[in-house]
Amino acid sequence: MLTITNRGQALADTNYWDSEHAHAGLLYLSWNAGAGRLLVPDAAKGYLREMRGASDVIVSRGPWTDQGGRDALELLWEDGSDSPFAVHLVAEQTDRLIPEYQQGGGFVVTAWTRGGLKGRWPGRYRVVGRIPDLTPWSGH
Repeated sequence: MLTITNRGQALADTNYWDSEHAHAGLLYLSWNAGAGRLLVPDAAKGYLREMRGASDVIVSRGPWTDQGGRDALELLWEDGSDSPFAVHLVAEQTDRLIPEYQQGGGFVVTAWTRGGLKGRWPGRYRVVGRIPDLTPWSGH
């Protein structure tokens, strides 16, 4: 069972780093105190380079067509390029799905590794017709 100890928006402790999911390279998104904390396992640390330079993170929720229409999230690091970095998570890779009525901003997205906090960006949330979406915020 996954355990997470919070210190406000900070991740104080978790057993995730040594879990089967982390060893398989699967990301996990935990929410607390107005922050989406993306846990990046050792096997996926290369993603951190792709996240650099982003102005914000767009969190989109919708059915993931390649996963049989399962409820999913897309996190897109908006950097103004034609191909921003994005990750896709099924509902089981997060401890909470944001309700549709909470669309907009007002939260942050942070990236964490076993070594601590590695990045922080303003977050925006929207509901989309399908995942992947990959459109800029202005596209909705």
